[in-house]
Amino acid sequence: MPVDTARLDTLTALSRKALWLSSWTIHHANHIRANADGLKVGGHQASSASLATIMSALYFHVLRPEDRVAVKPHASPVFHAIQYLFGRQSREKLENFRGFKGAQSYPSRTKDVDDVDFSTGSVGLGVAQTLFSSLVQDYVKAHGWAQDRREGRMIALVGDAEMDEGNIWEALAEGWKHGLRNTWWVVDYNRQSLDAVVREGLWEKFETMFRNFGWDVVIVKYGRLMREAFAEPGGEALKRWIDNCPNALYAALCFQGGAAFRKHLHDEIGDQGPITKLIDKRSDEELLALMSNLGGHDMASMLEAFESIDHDRPVCFIAYTIKGVGLPFQGHKDNHAGLMTVAQMEKYRDSQNIRPGHEWDKYEGLPQSAAELDAFLARVPFNQDGRRLTAPVVEVPAELAFKPSPQMSTQQGFGVVLNEIARGDSELAKRIVTTSPDVTVSTNLGPWVNRRGLFARAEKADLFRSEKIPSTYNWDASPKGQHLELGIAEMNLFIMLSALGLSHQINGERLLPVGTLYDPFIERGLDALNYACYQDARFMVAATPSGITLAPEGGAHQSIATPLIGMAQDGLASFEPAFVDELAVIMGWGFEHMQRDPGEGGSVYLRLSTRSIEQAQRIMTPELQQGITDGAYWLRKPGPNAELVIAYTGAVAPEAIEATGFIGESRRDIGLLAITSADRLHAGWTGARQLRRDRRGVQHLSHIEKLLAPLPRDCGLVTVIDGHPSALGWLGSVRGHRVEALGVEQFGQTGSIADLYRHYGIDANAIIDAAESLTTGAPVLHRKMAV
Repeated sequence: MPVDTARLDTLTALSRKALWLSSWTIHHANHIRANADGLKVGGHQASSASLATIMSALYFHVLRPEDRVAVKPHASPVFHAIQYLFGRQSREKLENFRGFKGAQSYPSRTKDVDDVDFSTGSVGLGVAQTLFSSLVQDYVKAHGWAQDRREGRMIALVGDAEMDEGNIWEALAEGWKHGLRNTWWVVDYNRQSLDAVVREGLWEKFETMFRNFGWDVVIVKYGRLMREAFAEPGGEALKRWIDNCPNALYAALCFQGGAAFRKHLHDEIGDQGPITKLIDKRSDEELLALMSNLGGHDMASMLEAFESIDHDRPVCFIAYTIKGVGLPFQGHKDNHAGLMTVAQMEKYRDSQNIRPGHEWDKYEGLPQSAAELDAFLARVPFNQDGRRLTAPVVEVPAELAFKPSPQMSTQQGFGVVLNEIARGDSELAKRIVTTSPDVTVSTNLGPWVNRRGLFARAEKADLFRSEKIPSTYNWDASPKGQHLELGIAEMNLFIMLSALGLSHQINGERLLPVGTLYDPFIERGLDALNYACYQDARFMVAATPSGITLAPEGGAHQSIATPLIGMAQDGLASFEPAFVDELAVIMGWGFEHMQRDPGEGGSVYLRLSTRSIEQAQRIMTPELQQGITDGAYWLRKPGPNAELVIAYTGAVAPEAIEATGFIGESRRDIGLLAITSADRLHAGWTGARQLRRDRRGVQHLSHIEKLLAPLPRDCGLVTVIDGHPSALGWLGSVRGHRVEALGVEQFGQTGSIADLYRHYGIDANAIIDAAESLTTGAPVLHRKMAV
């Protein structure tokens, strides 16, 4: 539907105002508020100019409350300016842009007060997030939830150079597999990256790839002024020149101005009557306005493109723009770091009819009245209620049941616990959704999938089953299935978990996502994992098998640094249990932790193993449960005169237990500390220290401080983990005990577990050697001999 002239004028005015406010915000940060260190946010100034019209068309006219947007990194100032006009951003935070507690330089769900749908992460991640969020919306709708809520469009504002990111293309393939709908990607095709001009003909490659994956492609190249000029005599010749002009030359001419365009047009087209007349009847200023009137800067053209979509197929809009349009450095290849000088800003302010001292006034310089604009913004669809959603907490049983075996691995136990949940029809079972990058069976999700099914928007029978071919697994797919099978890309796994883990706020329906992958390949998807946690998405990831304990596979499949990743990653509680009863407690705690309020809860990482070990035969008391979830408990409590404590994590439990038995015959009061979460212990310790510093005189001890407090000062600690030794080596700093930290620091080799544990020094003999180095007395007898 065509937009009437008055509305178009208002939208154009608001777009111009958004650009002014974004430019002034950056200028204020750099020239007025700059501290001794200085600030440099010039890239925002040029990129904001590129997107001002596109974003204004979306936010002030096209978007509805249910639509969600991922804003490209350098469009942050325009986003904040638009929210300021809506009344959702404060002047104080704009004035403090990039300052402490000010508006974020990249939009953030957790740190900005305005209406951020998806945080900005590394380039490309927000783009893929919209695709997976659309798939999650389909999942929610297919399960009969949120039926009273209209489907929203998931929209990404994308830089053309951002399309170099491989995770975008990985996501595109996954969207095609799952029948992607309701997704718009708007490419800001300014043909400039940070350092260079984009290669010629790139849009043709984009268009081909998108169409091959089932997307519609809408190219918005010419603005209204251009289209009117093309209709004049000689206009076709002008259009051919524009279409054939190299990217770098066009950008350079936009920087040089109308006179430069005129010279090149005359030199390259020659005197051809109508086209010459078309050019010469325009002043240099008018000619520059014409040649810079690309589609992405023309409100009418962008509205026409957006409103032409009357279906739910995915759409890629390629909007031609000029980086830094309307600013002194428009089109210059160095404009990513460009900043207007004070004199240039004053000239720009005058051109916008803004009085000195009124730079932050919402409607200063606009021809419409404040009352008219207030009424207009109050009616904007996107500015209505219904944007921020919540969902009820799903009840988690006090204990998660499982059928124990005398010997089990934690990976096996993970599958057993989920299988028991899947047997019932609890709300917990309904709300769990699993996903895995082509390793569903090998990470023990098979039993869960057999019971709950694969998800697909249309029924799809397992061919092997329909052909009566015996198979352990049932791969029937339906809209009621609860497992999302992904291709092998780990980046897609973590962005899918991010999308699933935000469903309670994006769709108003809580999901409890559980993802699995091989532990060493956490590093392959680490950027997306960090992004998911930064958004405060809530999920559980089970990574297995871990460490050199995956002995025969060799170094490429053996993880070393992942315990440190689990400890260092904000928003992620990391556990590495040894026994399945510990794992069941942790999973129950994890499902609750995933639902806690912001600042209290978070996501959960389970580092699991394929090593089958003898299971502990014991009663799970409340005290033991608490110790497991707090991060550690005494498997063998030391006496008052303890000379040594062995602290272990995960799969090396048998070696630690065996070594304790040998050492206990010749050392006094030896203790054995089972560490289920080095992460939780360390976080508790550093938190307690901070509390004592902030509130002097408050005696608050963390869990690990309480556990180690009774130990004599000369008691030694031996720590052992199938991972980097520094994951536990810090324990000596808690009470000043001497430490021998055992672990793995080099790439693994193939061999048996016994071979590798012996080679890397984490077997029982290595633990005994470490114990002897920390204690005095006779050599430990009955040492286990190498075979």
